[in-house]
Amino acid sequence: MMTPVSGESKVTQALAHLTDLARGSVQPPTPVRLSRGLHALSARIAVGRARWRGLVRWSLVGTVTAASVVGVLHIVSFSRARLSAPPAPALAYQIEGGRVVDGGYLRESGNGGIKLFFTEGTEFILMPGTHGRLRAIDSSGARIAIEHGTASFQVTPRSNGRWLVDVGPFLVSVKGTVFTVSWDATSERFELRLRHGQVTVTGPVAGGDIQLRAGQRLVVNLPKAEILITEQKPEEAWADSAAGPVLPTATAPEERPSTAPEWPAAKVSTGVSLPPVAAKVDGEHRWSAALAAGNLDLILADVDRAGVKSTLEKASSEDLFALADAARYRRRMDLARAALLAERRRFPGAARSLDAAFLLGRVEEASERGMARAVEWYDEYLARAPAGTYASEALGRKMTLTSQLEGSARAQPLAEEYLRRFPNGTYAGSARALRRAP
Repeated sequence: MMTPVSGESKVTQALAHLTDLARGSVQPPTPVRLSRGLHALSARIAVGRARWRGLVRWSLVGTVTAASVVGVLHIVSFSRARLSAPPAPALAYQIEGGRVVDGGYLRESGNGGIKLFFTEGTEFILMPGTHGRLRAIDSSGARIAIEHGTASFQVTPRSNGRWLVDVGPFLVSVKGTVFTVSWDATSERFELRLRHGQVTVTGPVAGGDIQLRAGQRLVVNLPKAEILITEQKPEEAWADSAAGPVLPTATAPEERPSTAPEWPAAKVSTGVSLPPVAAKVDGEHRWSAALAAGNLDLILADVDRAGVKSTLEKASSEDLFALADAARYRRRMDLARAALLAERRRFPGAARSLDAAFLLGRVEEASERGMARAVEWYDEYLARAPAGTYASEALGRKMTLTSQLEGSARAQPLAEEYLRRFPNGTYAGSARALRRAP
């Protein structure tokens, strides 16, 4: 009895039969055919990989390029923002006891000295009779010059603070410090007493920067080329002593009652328009910068190289003054005289021309038998600038020289005039002594 076969089984049997027929008809591949097939397969795989690497590479290049473009656009926009941003405003200040006149000179209005109060807390105090000049001011600080006299400074510490003090031919660099500094233009004596902080002093004789710390006192005698640094206790740094400065010593800022004014709600004006402290020194003022840094020999070497005659005809007014100072401090009085005379001849209408008259008196005093000529220069200065920057010094020197040349009796009227006009001036003590002389 035969077992019936379903339709599905018949199909399966038919497929198996066809598979056997196909196997029988297919010949096994030869080694050559196998090798060709493998080579073809490898080639196809390599092409696929190359295409994939190319796609990845271009994707990375596109990403980096896009990032670079974004970065450049960011830098450009940031640079434009910085260029378009207005500069930070200069520090505002208030002044008591005087005012700022042309050239930044600080003119005393009474007999109590001049006080400058800056909005960020820094204070400058110029003692009576001190000649000072506000040379520059910007958002980080200021540069002030002490041409003769004594001043005290209390500088507020700030990370971006930059304060510079020109004291005669010396430069004091300050961050946050309390100190008193004196410059006697007659004896050419520099003194600095440091109570708090640190300062750097640069100038002639030193031969490099002098770093001072709290409690130290620096004295420099230019005519003798002497430098003296002594140690003092911070609380004694302000005490007067027999070896102290000839000029009056300022009271420490912490020890005096606060007289700083209350700041009004309105914007405080800086009073005068002054160049930034960090302004680039151009070619016409290179010697002014060298003088402030104490590079006197650099100035004189420039003159010797270029020739005195050419220099006197081409140098700017500011550089002529720097040259005159450098020559005086190095005792080249003939060159100093020539520079000052060139200033008066080439720039007769400038304020410096009047200052040159006073300094010519100083130059003549240093020469033999020059006292009479010095008095003539002081007379000219006082006649043309009775309330000028050097009026107190000119009258004091005239009084002193007149006493030496003609006797105390002839100098007594000058002593009376000096005490009437400058009761707290540098020569007030000498004037009182002359007034008491028989």
